[in-house]
Amino acid sequence: MLTKIQKWGNSQGIRFPREVLRKAHISVGEDVDISVQAGKILVKPANAKRGKYRLKNLLSKIPSNYKAKEEDWGKPEGGEVW
Repeated sequence: MLTKIQKWGNSQGIRFPREVLRKAHISVGEDVDISVQAGKILVKPANAKRGKYRLKNLLSKIPSNYKAKEEDWGKPEGGEVW
């Protein structure tokens, strides 16, 4: 797949097709890690470096016997309607 480096303001940029981002597991707005190795530009998801969490991983840590319950947050403080 060919694409072109383009000027965006005082910077240069490249547009990634949706399918390329999908295959790389990168979403729009996500941080990426960019590096150069052996003259090649590598773009990788940076989620592990930034401390971001994936819902699937968090949910897998919930014990199977966990029972959700309603929390008491106290009296309403503003114009909330309960």
